[in-house]
Formats: sequence, structure tokens, C-alpha cells
Amino acid sequence: MTHADFPAALLHRLRHARHIAVLTGAGISAESGIPTFRHAQTGLWSQYDPLELATPQAFQRNPRLVWDWYAWRRQLVAHAQPNAGHTALVAIQRHAPQFTLITQNVDGLHQQAGSTAVIELHGNIRRIKRADDGVIVTAWTETEGELVRCPQTGSLLRPDVVWFGEMLPPDALDAARVAAQTCDVFFSIGTSGLVEPAGSLPRLALHAGATLVVVNPEATFAPHNDVYLLQGAAGVLLPQLVAAVWGD
Repeated sequence: MTHADFPAALLHRLRHARHIAVLTGAGISAESGIPTFRHAQTGLWSQYDPLELATPQAFQRNPRLVWDWYAWRRQLVAHAQPNAGHTALVAIQRHAPQFTLITQNVDGLHQQAGSTAVIELHGNIRRIKRADDGVIVTAWTETEGELVRCPQTGSLLRPDVVWFGEMLPPDALDAARVAAQTCDVFFSIGTSGLVEPAGSLPRLALHAGATLVVVNPEATFAPHNDVYLLQGAAGVLLPQLVAAVWGD
């Protein structure tokens, strides 16, 4: 898609938007080489179902196994770099009078690219917290085969992510819903829209009168006057859209 292919009405709405909100999912991170959650099992981990490792019950049964799986995933994230889609969102934030970035991803690549005040619905795999009270811990000692504990309290440590069966952070979810209800333009990028409650945010924005822009290789919404489908990779389409709207 070239600049000329973007609908003129969409470019106009973006140039005059007072508040742009964005929801990102696994698709934008996959463009940086991070496998999606359901495709992250390779090598040793191919024998495990990720749905059976990302639960409080799994952690209770075998905390060391769950810790090791997330440590392996943290290494994947540590070697990844933001892509052009991430940096295009930084540019949009710079141009928009008000901008809200909401992500379902836990890799921290938006912040690494330069985005600020990111609403993390599912936490961040780079952070570690105590399992009993949720306090973030920045230093710990690991001994092979032993449980990893907080050096101050002895509490078990776990990743600061939302597991299946756990509630999303209430403040983050509330802020995301407010953004969806108050924005002029809402982007849904690299997400199927099937995981709730994040999946309801684009519909919430539409019902509140916003223009919805879906950036995804596969269509997830039926197009109409207030829905624009940009089918393709975020790392390709978003920089082109930024250039078409703001000349960057």
C-alpha cells in the first residue's frame, strides 16, 4: 500500500483528531521475531502446553518449572528489538494532541522504542514480583534446580504478568476503557480481538463515535463508514500512514 492508497477521509480524520488511542497485540511483536504465545514452544518446551504453564495452578504445582519457562521467554524478549511499527507509534504520539497506547503484549518493546505512559493490560515479562504480595523485586539469586525467592522476605518470585484465571490490573483496564470512550480515532493493531476484555475495546470506541482503524494481515472487522481495514504488517503500513498524514 502506498500513500495514495490510504482513503483521504482517514487521513483527514487523523490530521484533525484530538485524541488517538491504540491497542496492540501479538502481531506487532511477532514482526520483531517474538513468537506469539501459542507458538512459543520450541526445543525443550515443545512438550508443554503454554496454557498449562501460564496459570496460578501451574505455579502452585511446580513453581520452578514455570519460572524456567518464563526465564526462557525473557531471553527471547531480551534479544528482540522494536520494529518500524513500534517507532511509527512513537511518531503518532509526538503528533497527536492526546495519545493513549494500550498493549496486550508483555515484552516492553513499546517503551524500548520510546513510547511513554504505556497501559500494560497483561503486565510485563521483564518485571519480577513477589508471589504473595505483588511487590516488584529487582535483584535475586538463582541456584539451579532450587526455587527462586525474594532475598528480603523469602517469598517465591514470579513474572509480573497476568495469568489465565487472574484479573487484569483494574487501573489499567479502567484507563483503557476511558481512552476507548473518549478518543476520536482508535487503532487495533496486530490483535485478533478475541481475548477479553481487551477485545471489547474497539467495539467500545466505535459505539462512542470513534473512527476505528484495524491494522492486521487478516480482516477482523467488517468495513463500513467508521471502520478502515489496513491489511498488512504494522511495520510496513504504519510508517507509510504516518508519512501520508504528517509528512514524516
